[in-house]
Amino acid sequence: MINRQTHPKADAFFEKSKRWKAEYEQLREIVMDCGLTEDFKWMHPCYTYQSKNVLLIHGFKEYCALLFHKGVLLKDPNGILIQQTENVQAGRQLRFTSVDEIVEQEAIVKAYVRDAINVEKSGLEVTFKKNAEYPVAEELQRAFDENPDLKAAFESLTPGRQRGYLLHFSQPKQSKTREARIEKYKQKMLEGKGLDD
Repeated sequence: MINRQTHPKADAFFEKSKRWKAEYEQLREIVMDCGLTEDFKWMHPCYTYQSKNVLLIHGFKEYCALLFHKGVLLKDPNGILIQQTENVQAGRQLRFTSVDEIVEQEAIVKAYVRDAINVEKSGLEVTFKKNAEYPVAEELQRAFDENPDLKAAFESLTPGRQRGYLLHFSQPKQSKTREARIEKYKQKMLEGKGLDD
């Protein structure tokens, strides 16, 4: 029997939505038809299978999407899964810009959702790149050499927080910008906080 119980916070999310309201409702209907349980995580409707995150519904200025948490493990026979940015390792999106597009692709969307459920049932896990595989900006290495406490604080951060800093500090092309970013976040690192804490 399919669980059709909605989550109160997801209800509120859909009710307050303006930009993608009709599209969200259509996606919600399709996902709920596949037997997932509705939850609310990361400020978005999230759908789970036996308490494991399978996908969430979210929207941006130009599109709304289903974000599959282990999308990299899904079969993509239609070539429509999108990696949001080059640094996203596991998640993949199905993007939409209209209700008509969602309705036309309902069978395809359900096939992707079922594949995502099968990934969870099988116990497959995504192999993430190790933080050691990310480049340490020369300026950050210099800051570590000059301040061993900063290096120790960085090494005690969670892997996700470390990765966030490594990516943030290595993005700018100019050394001056990288140095400014490192200077700006030194205190946060020393306090054991991540970029967005």
